[in-house]
Amino acid sequence: MQSTENRSALLADLALIAFLIALDVTARLLPHAWGFMPVAASALFAGRMLRNPVLAPVVPLAAMALSGLALSGDDWRVSLITYVAITLPAFAGMATRQWRGVPGTAGTMLGCSVAFFALSNFAVWLFSGMYSLDLAGLTRCYVLALPFFQHTVAGDLFWTAVLFGGAWMVQRTPLLARRNG
Repeated sequence: MQSTENRSALLADLALIAFLIALDVTARLLPHAWGFMPVAASALFAGRMLRNPVLAPVVPLAAMALSGLALSGDDWRVSLITYVAITLPAFAGMATRQWRGVPGTAGTMLGCSVAFFALSNFAVWLFSGMYSLDLAGLTRCYVLALPFFQHTVAGDLFWTAVLFGGAWMVQRTPLLARRNG
């Protein structure tokens, strides 16, 4: 009986992972406002919702890698830091699994949005060659990235609401909710 339950849990996790990766890849490849994507929100969602949360970082990494095959690439060092930064919501989701409600979820996502902004733009400043490697260049990099940051925050919060709100609805709709027993 335990083996059947474990297999069912693994299959449910794999189905959710596949769905989230497909959503992320599709959203990255379709026209969108710069930064308004579900990748960070799906990573947070995976960290919170997967029965085996250690699989959560697979979601943003696979989505970025697969969609990256069709998109023009950045400097590998910028991409590496971006990939690390986009996994942070998965780890934040694992760390905050016990938190319930909108404030904790939104606060976690906002923190991840700020961390992504700080890390990814630091990498752009350091490795892109677009800015002088001094405090003035770093400041210029962050200031010029602010318009993109507002799209990132809006997208992260929107997609977080869609994913967690959708899960909440599914769990409370009798025909869609998982049956226990």
